[in-house]
Order: sequence, then structure tokens, then C-alpha cells
Amino acid sequence: MAKVSAARVPAQARLPAATPVEPGADCPLCPRLADFRHAWRAAEPAWHNAPVPAFGPEDARLLIVGLAPGLRGANRTGRPFTGDYAGDLLYATLIEYGFAAGPYAAHPEDGLTLTDARIVNAVRCVPPQNKPTPEEIRTCRPFLSAPMAAMPRLSAIVTLGKIAHDSTLAALGQKASRLKFGHGATDTIAGSPIADGTMGPVRLFASYHCSRYNTNTRVLTPDMFRAVFASVRAYLDAA
Repeated sequence: MAKVSAARVPAQARLPAATPVEPGADCPLCPRLADFRHAWRAAEPAWHNAPVPAFGPEDARLLIVGLAPGLRGANRTGRPFTGDYAGDLLYATLIEYGFAAGPYAAHPEDGLTLTDARIVNAVRCVPPQNKPTPEEIRTCRPFLSAPMAAMPRLSAIVTLGKIAHDSTLAALGQKASRLKFGHGATDTIAGSPIADGTMGPVRLFASYHCSRYNTNTRVLTPDMFRAVFASVRAYLDAA
């Protein structure tokens, strides 16, 4: 792996030594999101209503980065992309390309497992109207960088949507201009700095988000989505 001198590591890509991989259940860092979370705890006490943890093994080679938990999806169930349409398309595609196994029944106890893949959101708490603010995205970025740093075999990242894409680049110490977002865009980031060491090379694959809106409007078709993961599978199989 390529090495990057600590003196050249961009500040936004460095993690404080004590940065946890997962935020606490009562993370207070984004007051608006904390207030929204607490309101839904009162309204729906049986829901997860907390930062949603990453899903999948840390020794996976593939990381999938989403935007944020859906209100009645991951915010309700506590597992990324579980309980809404985006999960239906994502997990069916992961199963098809060998990145998941078992049944997907839209709840965390359905028996689904990820194989050589891990999923995390750029923003860990559900935002009102599914729209985090730029400050909330920046504040939550350490909880994107830290899971990357915890993946010793990380080789490929799929970014779902522009916010996830740009935040992933920032977490890797890159400017958004390094790889302009567009469905199917791909490039290799070599020697990406994370924490006290380096990580790389990592291949980025950009995709439109697998939301119901995007599929209903045909911005993203299932075939377009499958094509991204076919490329990821080919890349990892050739590595």
C-alpha cells in the first residue's frame, strides 16, 4: 500500500486518537438531529431512534456509504437500509453479486448476513425531511472515517448519492473535484490518509441513491444499479 507522510495528511482526514467507530445512543453533537430523535422516541418508543451502527464485517473489502437513516427504515429498525424500498433494491443486488447471503425480510432478525461487504451512512441519525445540513454532515464525518480506518482490507467503496460521495472523498482527505459525482463514475484513490496511518489504494464507485424517488422517476433503474455492483465484483475478483 502507498504511504503518505503524516506532514502531508490533510487535517480533515486525521482522526483524534480517541474517536470511536460508533457514536453513542444519545450522541448530542448535532442538536437538531438529537431533538428530532428524541421527539420520535417519545412518539414511537419501540423504534430504534438512535444513531444507526454500521452493518457487516470489519474485515470486508467493500464499504457501501449511504446518506442517512430513513425515518421509517433504519431509524425504526436499527440496521442500515432495512425497512424501506431502498433496502429492497440494495440487498437484492448485494445477494445477486455475492455480497450478502440469507433472506432479507426487512428486519434485523431476518438472518441476512453481509459477505465481504459493510454498510455505513455518512450521517448516522435520521434528519428531518431526509435532509442533513452541511454542518451536520461535517460533524458526523468522524463516524465515517473511523469505520474506514477499522477496515484493514478495504479496497472498494460504493457511494450512494452525491452527499455520501462528497463526504466520503472528504473523509479520505480529497476534494470533491477529485472525482465529480455521477452515476458510474469511478477512480482509484491511492495512499488515502486515515487516522495515524494510511489506507489505499481504494477504488471508488459512484451510484445514484437507490431511493424509491430515484427509481420511480427512472433516474436510477435496477439495471443501472446492478451495473455498478457488477463492476465492483469484477474489480475485487481481479485483485
